[in-house]
Amino acid sequence: MDKRIVIALLISLFFALTNVSAGNATAGEDVNPNDDEVPFTILSRDSPSVDSQSWSLKIRMNDDAYQNNTTFEITTQICLNDGVCDPPVQMDANVDGQDHGISLTPPSDHTYVNWRVKAIYEDGNYTNYPLGDWYKTWSSCWYQDGVFGGSDSTDDGCSTEDESMPGFEMFLATSAIISAAGDSFAIDGFNKLMIREPKSRKTILELY
Repeated sequence: MDKRIVIALLISLFFALTNVSAGNATAGEDVNPNDDEVPFTILSRDSPSVDSQSWSLKIRMNDDAYQNNTTFEITTQICLNDGVCDPPVQMDANVDGQDHGISLTPPSDHTYVNWRVKAIYEDGNYTNYPLGDWYKTWSSCWYQDGVFGGSDSTDDGCSTEDESMPGFEMFLATSAIISAAGDSFAIDGFNKLMIREPKSRKTILELY
């Protein structure tokens, strides 16, 4: 058989096995490395990942790899609840000796954060961990196969209430901004926003 055909068949088989492995991941269950099979250990990892909040990972290279001048590249990928995954991104890790740390902020409505480590050896060869797949941290509200799950999920979707600035605080902040902006609309030093509407006797700011 032609060598090119054999190579093509082997490549096809490899990707078929890879897709089976990825498809067998259980929704909502993080995929993490086995310490005995990788040249690093996880020091910390946020779980679950949360929409619009910082997600961080910190790993430590083992002693043998460090002494052999191995270097790490950490790549991430974010997948969304609509089934679309962003392109992989090689992260700019914070390296402190054997420790490597990264952080990112997932967008709204994301399903999970994928990550993997590329160990590059002194001779230029390398190994990806995991091979042909990703480690995975699920979000606090994911959607998979028609089902929502996670700590922030509801029967109908995700809890989207934004408690970062409740209504009263939002009003105060907006009022302050408008008041400050009104200083640039002055008549003989008098703020236009303090002009009163004749019938109600309320200022423009109060009416707003």
